[in-house]
Amino acid sequence: MTDSLVLPLNRTCPYAPPPEHIRLQQEPVTRVTLPDGSQAWALSRLEDIRAMLTDPRFSSDRQREGFPLQPPARRTGTPVRQSMIGLDPPEHGEARRAVVGEFTVRRMTALRPRIQQIVDEHVDAMLAGPRPADLVPALALPVPSLVICELLGVPYTDHDFFQSRSANLLNRSIPADERYAAANEIREYMAALIVEKEKQPADDLLSRQLAKGADREDLAGLGFLLLLAGHETTGNMISLGVMTLLERPPALAAMKEDPTVTPEVVEELLRYFTIAEFVTSRVATEDVEIGGALIRAGEGVITLGNAANRDPAAFTDADTFDIRRGARHHIAFGFGPHQCLGQNLARLELQIVFDTLFARIPGLKLATTTDELSFKNDSTVYGLHSLPVTW
Repeated sequence: MTDSLVLPLNRTCPYAPPPEHIRLQQEPVTRVTLPDGSQAWALSRLEDIRAMLTDPRFSSDRQREGFPLQPPARRTGTPVRQSMIGLDPPEHGEARRAVVGEFTVRRMTALRPRIQQIVDEHVDAMLAGPRPADLVPALALPVPSLVICELLGVPYTDHDFFQSRSANLLNRSIPADERYAAANEIREYMAALIVEKEKQPADDLLSRQLAKGADREDLAGLGFLLLLAGHETTGNMISLGVMTLLERPPALAAMKEDPTVTPEVVEELLRYFTIAEFVTSRVATEDVEIGGALIRAGEGVITLGNAANRDPAAFTDADTFDIRRGARHHIAFGFGPHQCLGQNLARLELQIVFDTLFARIPGLKLATTTDELSFKNDSTVYGLHSLPVTW
C-alpha cells in the first residue's frame, strides 16, 4: 500500500494538481492522513468519485462523526444548523427544489444584460485607471460579488465585510475557532438581513423564498452558502482563466476569432483547475465497496477532484490544456444530487468576462511572470491573491 500521505497538499505547479495526488491514481482508493491525525479514504479516479457521489450510502452531513476535513464549527464542538450542502435525502431534495428555479438557464439568460453591464463598468474603470492594474480587485472579485449580491438582495456596500470573513473562513492556516467566528459573523449578518427582508421585501432571491414560507434559519444558511460560493469560486476562476489564456496565445487567439469557442474554453478551464475539490467529501453510513476497496460505515472519503479531472482513463492527454476538448463530464462542479446549484451562473459570468475583457483590451498582458505570482495554496478554494496586468 502507498505510504499514508497527509492531506491537503499544496500544488507545486500552478497549472497542475499536487504530484502526490496524481501518483495516488496508481492505487486510486487509498488511505490518507488528515491534518488532525485522523484517517480517511482518498479517491482519485473519475469513475470512482462519480459512483461515490451518486451512492446514497455516503452522507454529506458535515456534523456526522467521521466526516473528513470537518468544518470549524464541528472541530470547536459548536453545533450549527446545516446549510443545503450538508443535507442528506430527503431534506436535501426538498431544500434544493425550493430554490433550483432561481438558477435555471432561462433565468440566467435573463440576467445576461445586467452581468454584461457590470463587466463593462469594471472594464471601463480599468481602462481609465493606472497601469499596471491588479485584475483581482479590479474585475475578478467585484464582478461575481456584485452579481450574487444583486441576486440575493445583499447590499453590495457590505462586500468588504463578507469578503474578509470569507477569506478567513477558507484559510486553512487560520485556527479553527477564528474560522468558526468568521462563519458565524456571516450567518448573523444573513439572519439580520432576512429580518429586514420580512419587513421590506424586494425582487430578490431571499424575499422570494420568504414569500414561499421558507424557514428563517434555513434561509440564512442558504444565503450564507450562496454568498460564499457565488463570489469566491467564480472570482478565482476569472483570474486563473485570464492568466492561463495570456500564457497561451494560440488558445486566446482562437477564442477571439470565434466567440462560439468561449464556452469550450470555460469548460476546459474548469476541468484544468478544479479549484474547490474537497467540497465533495463524504462519510460512509454503511459498508460500501468502491474501486475494489471496502469502505466501512463511519469512515470518511476525500475526493481528489483535481486528480480525477486529469484521469487518463477519462480524458485523453489529460495534462494538456485543450480548448477543443469538449469534455463536459468533468467534476469541477461536483456530481450527482449535490452538483453545484450555481453552475449556470458561473459559466455565464466566465463567458461574459472573457469575451468582454479580451475584446475591449486586445493588448492585455501579464505585468509580471507566473513565477512571481502569489497563489492561494493555503485556501480551501484555489486561486490568485493578485494578478498584475497591463496593456
